[in-house]
This record gives sequence, C-alpha cells and structure tokens, in this order.
Amino acid sequence: MSNDWNIQDDEIRVVGSGVQSEGRKSGKPRRVWAWVIAILIVATALTLILLICKRSTEHVATGVLGPQDTLGMKPRRVDSVATISSYTEVIHQMVNDIPLAIYIPHNAVPELCLGVPDIKDATIILAAQAADIRQDNNKIVGAFVLKGEPIAWGQSKKGYCGIIDGKVTIGAGKDTSLFEEATEKGGYFFRQYPIVDNGVIEENNPKGKSIRKALCSRAGEVFIVQTESNESFHDFAQALVDIGVENAISLVGSARAYGFSRDVNGNVVEFSNEVTQEIRQIEYPNETYIMWRCLL
Repeated sequence: MSNDWNIQDDEIRVVGSGVQSEGRKSGKPRRVWAWVIAILIVATALTLILLICKRSTEHVATGVLGPQDTLGMKPRRVDSVATISSYTEVIHQMVNDIPLAIYIPHNAVPELCLGVPDIKDATIILAAQAADIRQDNNKIVGAFVLKGEPIAWGQSKKGYCGIIDGKVTIGAGKDTSLFEEATEKGGYFFRQYPIVDNGVIEENNPKGKSIRKALCSRAGEVFIVQTESNESFHDFAQALVDIGVENAISLVGSARAYGFSRDVNGNVVEFSNEVTQEIRQIEYPNETYIMWRCLL
C-alpha cells in the first residue's frame, strides 16, 4: 500500500501496535535513570548532613583557642585524659612572623606565691614569674597581695591581675577595687605593664627587644603566651590582638625568666635553661610567681 492510512474494507489494522511497542521500550530506561538520579540526590543530601554534624562536633571539642581560623590558632586536641587530669597544653604558633608558645592550664586553680615554686611538686602544672622586683633591693615593684595579706604597695604600673575565689581578672587602670577585695577575701593581687586592654594595644615605655611573656584572657579563658624570639612590646601586643586576646598584662620576660609547665604525662619543661631553680632560690628570695595547681 502506498498510503498506510488508506484502509480497504477487506483489510484489518491493529491500531498503534508499533508505536506503543516503541514507547514501552524507551520508557524503561527513562524510569531507571529517574531512580538513579533520585538515589544520588538522597545520598548527596545524607553526606552533607553528616559533614555538617561532624564539623559542629569538632568545633565544640576544640575549645576557645581552636580550631584553625582567621586568628591563626591551632586546634586543641581533646581526649579522655583531659577530663580527668590537670596539665598544661602547649601550642606553638607563628603569628606575624613572631613564634609564640601558648601555655593553657587545664583543670587547675590559680594562685600567687612568694619565692620559686618547687619543680618537684607534682601538683603544680604551670608557674611563671609575675611581678617585677627591683635590682637594687630585690623588693616587689607595685602592689602585691598574697592570700589576703598586702606585701607591697604602689601604682607604678597600671596593669593588674586579681585572683579572687579562683577567678582571674586582668585589666588596666590605676584605680581598681581588686586590691581591697583581694585583701578582704583572702585573694591575690599584683601589678604589671598593661599590654592589651579590651582588645586595644597599650603602648609601654620599655623599648628594645627581649623575650616577652604575658598573662592573657580571651573569651573567659586565661593562659600565658611567651615569644620564642626577642620582640618589642608593640609587636608582641599586636600578635596577641591578632589571636583574639582581649586583655593582657606583661609577666617577667627575658631569657633568664624562670618558670615551668607540666604536660598530660607529667613531663616538666622549664622556661629558662640559663638559671637553675637552686640558684634562683638563693639569689632571688622575693621573686613572685603566678601558678596553677591541680584541681582536686
């Protein structure tokens, strides 16, 4: 027949048989591909949800100083040991080409002491020199309160640290009620150069470069930062601001400044190798230290 649509009276046509057959053949792969695409979409969505949950969990575990972010701080490793042990975590970080060592006490209470702390005392996990002393008479520079007892007076430096009921307060100002409060409540107090005040750099008179050390607070956490190279006060202060430090006062610096930290395994690392603890106890009986003891 020349024309498929011309049907004679004596002819029989099965309508649509060829067309439907082809449709059924092409419909199967279409449905298969639809299922494949749907499965891929669901799998992708589940993967994204798992990644988001994992990141959220990691963020909670890293604490105040982590994870790696625009502040340049390295993540903190948190494990089961951290929940039952008192120790000092040490983070080494390069900020503005300044190598920093960050000492973070865990599960410990702060206090001040007069004289060099005993490195053999396993309850002490972190100790660093606090107030300056005069070279001519070895007396403490500025106000100092030890367990509620005033040992020295004066406001030569406007930076201050108060430790009352186990809480450390760092600030700047010649007028503060923390001296009297520490005296009344059996707390601690000392003065030093301010470095950072409410996120703003404080300029200081001491010039030149040296190993710098500071007592810092950030988001409610208190820790010690020390440079691992000789730096100016200004460059040190800028590095502290760049890692998010809100308030900081200087601690006794230089390569001879003594102190030590104890890690999670009980290993002790001393800040200075130039002067032994025995020599310091004899020559510097009025040295003051801020230290953290195990939380019992």
